This record gives sequence, structure tokens and C-alpha cells, in this order.
Amino acid sequence: MDTILLIFCVIYDFCKGFEPRWEQRLSESSLKRRRRRGELCLSEVMTTIVGFHLSGYRTFKHYYLNYVLRYQRCYFPGLVSYHRFVGEL
Repeated sequence: MDTILLIFCVIYDFCKGFEPRWEQRLSESSLKRRRRRGELCLSEVMTTIVGFHLSGYRTFKHYYLNYVLRYQRCYFPGLVSYHRFVGEL
């Protein structure tokens, strides 16, 4: 199994339990803010960030533009541009 798939599966399992509790906590909070759904799910965003830290690239921008967009499109069909990705964080 590819390393990226293994990382994604572990993060996805974590997010299944974390996101409902996070959403509940946000709804109970006195801070009300609009939350727009991104095109990437939380586990895809987290997998991309973990992949960067394991990659050896010096900057996230170079990693995303030169590796993720070129070689990981098959894993993440909803990939967005670099500027949209960092704007959604």
C-alpha cells in the first residue's frame, strides 16, 4: 500500500471521531461564524500537510505546486489551486 494512502486512512479514521465533537463544540460556543465547506475534506487537508513534513521540501508552496498537484491528483480528485488551499486553512 502506498504510504500516502496509509497516512490518509489513519487520519480519516481520526477525523470520523473528531469532526462531530468539534462541530458540537463550535455550535455550543458563543462565537458564531460562518463556516463554508471546502472542496477538500479535513482528512485530505491534514494528509497533505503531514505529507509535506515527511517530504523534505523546504517550503509548502513548492511541495504543493511541484509534488501534490503533479503526482497526487489521482489520490485527491478535488484538489484546488495553491492559493485556494492556503486560503482555506
